[in-house]
Amino acid sequence: MGSFSLWHWLIVLILIGVPLIFVFRKPLAGPNRFGGLPPAMGFGEAIGSFFKNYVNFSGRASRSEFWFSTLFVVLVSIALYAVDRSETLSRIWSLTTFLPSIAMAARRLHDINRSGWWQLLGLLFPIGTVVVLVWYCRASTADDSREAVFA
Repeated sequence: MGSFSLWHWLIVLILIGVPLIFVFRKPLAGPNRFGGLPPAMGFGEAIGSFFKNYVNFSGRASRSEFWFSTLFVVLVSIALYAVDRSETLSRIWSLTTFLPSIAMAARRLHDINRSGWWQLLGLLFPIGTVVVLVWYCRASTADDSREAVFA
């Protein structure tokens, strides 16, 4: 009962080892295929962009845009929970911001030249969650920001 069988190790290998193969895979080389360098934004601009690009999954989002909009969503969620303990308003807010949050995260991953589908890696707890969080925090490099040059 207390020993770890071969099947247990196989499950651990699949849940941790296989995602690591995808994690250490480098993004595509060359110019960023998702567009030009996004501008840095202030708190108000980021919130405006968050709601303006409600379900826009194309383009890129800067770190400031991503983190300011995430901060706004969390602060409003906390305020709504403090006002309405039955969580009705919080649930409505969560449904309202669900798609824009996914779109914002996809655009944030585009900024580091990764597909928005990499968000699904975050479903693999704990490895995937940590990796996606690190990618959200990563600044785009000069290689990520090069425009395609057509002759």
